[in-house]
Amino acid sequence: MMQMYRRPFLEEYEKLVVRMNTPRVMIDNAGCVNATRIMIDSAKKDGILLDAVQVLTDLNLSIKKGYVSSDGIWNMDVFHVTNLDGTKLTDDTIINCIEQSLGTIHRIRSKSIDGMTALELTGSDRVGLLSEVFAVLSDLSCDVVESKVWTHNGRIAAIIYLKDCDSGFSIEDSQKIDRIEARLRNVLKGDNDIRSAKTSVSVAVTHTERRLHQMMFADRDYDRTPIGKTECSLLVSVQNCLEKEYSVVNIQCKDRPKLLFDVVCTLTDMQYVVFHATIDTTEDGAYLEFFIRHIDGTPISSEAEKQRVILCLRGAIERRASEGVRLELLKPDKPGLLAEVMRTFRENAINVTQAEISTTMGMALNIFYITDAIGLPVDTKVIDSVCERIGSGYLRRVKEVAAYGKAESDEENRGSLGSAVLVSLGNILRRNLYNLGLMKSYS
Repeated sequence: MMQMYRRPFLEEYEKLVVRMNTPRVMIDNAGCVNATRIMIDSAKKDGILLDAVQVLTDLNLSIKKGYVSSDGIWNMDVFHVTNLDGTKLTDDTIINCIEQSLGTIHRIRSKSIDGMTALELTGSDRVGLLSEVFAVLSDLSCDVVESKVWTHNGRIAAIIYLKDCDSGFSIEDSQKIDRIEARLRNVLKGDNDIRSAKTSVSVAVTHTERRLHQMMFADRDYDRTPIGKTECSLLVSVQNCLEKEYSVVNIQCKDRPKLLFDVVCTLTDMQYVVFHATIDTTEDGAYLEFFIRHIDGTPISSEAEKQRVILCLRGAIERRASEGVRLELLKPDKPGLLAEVMRTFRENAINVTQAEISTTMGMALNIFYITDAIGLPVDTKVIDSVCERIGSGYLRRVKEVAAYGKAESDEENRGSLGSAVLVSLGNILRRNLYNLGLMKSYS
């Protein structure tokens, strides 16, 4: 009899726990003149700040200001966000998507894309390396569906999502996987990277860009001699606030999309907890302040640790800094297309410093940042020649990306792909909705 009375009580208690741990999301378009204010109220939980920033970042929203407070057992995060055009969010679909995503944030887990094989690569960067990598994959009948590639301080990290060309599904044959890993390891080793070149098939469920940070962090790219120019406006400092037993991290740099994600991601993976934070961006740059402690509740204890945090945060910010000219390829996909494009780059001594590869509805949408072999801007005539060879109707040069991520085409290339950027942004948004479980399909 006692159990019968106890069960309803336990069920109500379980419901109360769920309500207490489910973030409350409020979206306000009236309280701020030029941004939408998003307030997230939740029980304190490790990693919840990173989860919130990740959701907003994956929806291609720009975080212009932010306030974070999580002392005690409760969390309050406030973000002022805009869309890619720098204006308030007025689309009900986007607003509902934010509410649903942030409101279920404690249940969201990033996962690798279903039906694909995830391949991770790290090694020494060099001109033509990606051409060799994608040529090997094409030769082994691997279809590259999506990929992200970062380079920093002479190192490269890539995550490549593959399908088997013959079956159209993930690669299950262990012998084929071994062949892929062995051949790519030889490519990455080159002549002088025998120890640090790594290839592996990933079974992790980590967010792709967070995983790239982790791979480059493990490769210690932050602790290597910088190659090429570094951003002179990037300032990072760490001090201890003895009264409150916090360590205070201050960052001043040029503002850009996903900056806050990169910083919070790195602090989280280094086992620091953010208790308070202020984010402010202006036309002159971004100013970020974080009050942090170790996961065990203690502040940074030594000068050596301070310097390591500074190096790691500088590395995290610089990795995504886009160097060189941006090229966008929008072309019907076919086997070996990526290998052909990369071979053309290599034959013209073009180095790819960053790449984002995707395919949607039978179309290849590829974004490349390129420099010459020594990191200088590529000659305009060389770019024109490459565009003509690949197809001027498919490949176009884009000017430097604006503060909100909107790209403007060169006058001489205007018209051939007049709406390519809008198409690509639409596809990216639809893919993000799909990955967050808010769309059944983006095809």
